[in-house]
Amino acid sequence: MKSRKGAAQDARTRETREKLLEGALRTLVEQGIAKASARAIATTAGVNQALVFYHFGSVDELLAAACRHGAEQRVARHRERLRSVGSLTELLAFGRALHAEEREAGHVDFLGQLLAGARAHPRLVPATAAGLDLWIAEIEQVLVRVLAGTPLAEFTDPAGLARAVAASFVGLELYEGVDPAGAEAAFAALEQLGALMTAVEELNPVARKAVTYTLRRQSGRAR
Repeated sequence: MKSRKGAAQDARTRETREKLLEGALRTLVEQGIAKASARAIATTAGVNQALVFYHFGSVDELLAAACRHGAEQRVARHRERLRSVGSLTELLAFGRALHAEEREAGHVDFLGQLLAGARAHPRLVPATAAGLDLWIAEIEQVLVRVLAGTPLAEFTDPAGLARAVAASFVGLELYEGVDPAGAEAAFAALEQLGALMTAVEELNPVARKAVTYTLRRQSGRAR
């Protein structure tokens, strides 16, 4: 068993790492990646600058860890709500609410910083992709669930569709900054597709079979 001294040291280490991770995220959101230096992050975290290198080795390694940390936190926060989603319409409504929340918290600007910074800081690429993959995995589970038993189930690839949804969300997040009206129109168009899907789900069994037959025939022609 660890001594009390060893346990206390472990607790201090975890606390310091947490401060640095949160400090890095705040620095990215508030100052941008260009100003995310060891000094700036340490000042925001309220710790000695040398601890950045002691715990993470470099600023890039800290930023990469912070990206993963931030994504894990946000996904965990919304996981239960995602698991309660029962239709594409509900998924789109969740996306709307998440969009507003992310924008209010400054995470949209943060995402933009990451995507831009990944080109100049290659070590951010895996962490940024890993963060997006966390969302994609959750969305894929929702799609598998809501499409099951519908005419579209056998004609869609939930994994690919989840990536398309995530990519669309990222694009709309950034697009809104330059064209708010255009982003709003895009959201409205997605909601119309959700309404169309709901209408298909509510068809009677005979009509659903007809839709499935038509989709199979069209799919065969596409091949």
